[in-house]
Amino acid sequence: MSNPQTLDEARAFVARVQSLFMPWDIPGLLAGFTEDCVVRFGDLPEFRGRTALEQLFRSRSERQKDYRLKKTLLALEGNVLANVWEGTWEDRDTGKAMAGRGLEVWRMRDGMIAVWDAAFNVWEEGGERRSPVM
Repeated sequence: MSNPQTLDEARAFVARVQSLFMPWDIPGLLAGFTEDCVVRFGDLPEFRGRTALEQLFRSRSERQKDYRLKKTLLALEGNVLANVWEGTWEDRDTGKAMAGRGLEVWRMRDGMIAVWDAAFNVWEEGGERRSPVM
């Protein structure tokens, strides 16, 4: 398997990943990551490997009801893809409608994500978008 080489291939890869979140296809998502993947997701401590990644996906899928996601490719440079995403869902614990926006950088190896860096903000849908530092 090879990494995306063109913008069209990179857009197709991002679209494929997006489709696996709606509904949650955890085995499909995990198959897109290397066994030794490194994940730096929001404010979680860095972790490694598909087993830990599966725990993240399962906990999110249990909490995020009716998850809707739109990912847009921003850049492709060598083995690095960057995308921005926007999503909405219902929080199963609170019943509140939620929204989020984030930026991801994927470092690819053999057509799979080897390093996943993700930064994002989440708020109540329709609510004020305000960072805690501002």
